[in-house]
Amino acid sequence: MIEIREIMSMLPHAYPFLLVDRIVEIEPGKRIVGIKNVTYNEPFFPGHFPGRPIMPGVLIVEAMAQTAGILAFKSLPEEHQKKPVFFLGLDNVRFRKPVTPGDQLRLELEITRHRQAIWGFQGKALVDGKVAAEAELLAMLGEEK
Repeated sequence: MIEIREIMSMLPHAYPFLLVDRIVEIEPGKRIVGIKNVTYNEPFFPGHFPGRPIMPGVLIVEAMAQTAGILAFKSLPEEHQKKPVFFLGLDNVRFRKPVTPGDQLRLELEITRHRQAIWGFQGKALVDGKVAAEAELLAMLGEEK
């Protein structure tokens, strides 16, 4: 398990844009499962939508991308772990179920491609075992910070 402090040391994101609370499973070079606890206190809920709070789909995908970044980071040799991972693109994004306050997003990603600096991932975001969103993500390993 990877707790929030270690996540914060790997990702360049901070509140309110850090969208991964915990990593519950990881197989470096293969797959990862992260958790995002969705609370009513999220800064986007008052405007999305008043009276019917729904987590924006782009933020669900961002949570998947951040989780994929952790997997890439943990899959690299230690000498490359200071390099940032940049999000390059998305394919086949589908939103299946709204995500609302009180939900726990389970972010499941697996590596589908890794050649040189380019990484491909297949991701799913689930709530109560049901797919809320899915996407194919593409990322690139950048130069050291």
